[in-house]
Amino acid sequence: MVPIIQLKHVDLAYVTDREVTLALEDMNLSAQSGEFISLVGPSGCGKTTLLSLMAGLIPPSRGLVLLHGKPVKGPTPEVGYMLQQDYLFPWRTIQDNVLLGLELTNLLSKQSVELAEDLLEGMGLDGTSHMFPHQLSGGMRQRVALARTLATNPDLLLLDEPFSALDYQTKLQLEDLVVDTLKQRGKTGILVTHDLSEAIAVSDRVIVLGARPGKIRSTFEVPDNIRRAQPFYAREEPGFNALFHEIWGELEASERKGKT
Repeated sequence: MVPIIQLKHVDLAYVTDREVTLALEDMNLSAQSGEFISLVGPSGCGKTTLLSLMAGLIPPSRGLVLLHGKPVKGPTPEVGYMLQQDYLFPWRTIQDNVLLGLELTNLLSKQSVELAEDLLEGMGLDGTSHMFPHQLSGGMRQRVALARTLATNPDLLLLDEPFSALDYQTKLQLEDLVVDTLKQRGKTGILVTHDLSEAIAVSDRVIVLGARPGKIRSTFEVPDNIRRAQPFYAREEPGFNALFHEIWGELEASERKGKT
């Protein structure tokens, strides 16, 4: 089966007038349809850079980034990208914000408007279509941002710490919502997070990146009993704490190596 997304021997170097900085080195990674992966690692190890490569926002210096087996040549509606900030336009209604990606890609239709309404309803936002962003809480705004990302019906959803600015209760609620939504729609998700318990609770695999230049240090498979549980309850499952400490140890080792 062809992976949804695949990186083959990818390097990324930033070049300035004074120096060349290798941000990622020999990155090999793939995700299958319906899989949820989390990327964790020390600051500056290239987690967000990896998402930018997958989204087609920047090209690799070496190697291949493949979407459905074909080289990624730029942004595409097949890949949705959700950031920490919601970036809703304050002068547009909630419905118009959700429809923005469809407008930009000339995919707006009666069916897509109905899909947007269904997405808002599924996220507990029915009745908000004609409201404006300032009328919603931070958690509700992030739900709108998720609906906007899913409105173009992407196969791959990239999430760059989308819950980190939220209070803990709202964060847990949105974890459940994102995982349930992706499972129901058969989407593939890749999450960048600094919250290790979140990474384990929502993922099929947790990938630990080493310090710059970023490369995969180790991969941890999340046990079935944790994967089957909703993220809110996954933290109470047998084996969760043991896996947390195992990955934590790997992260500490990576950070020590980066300081030497």
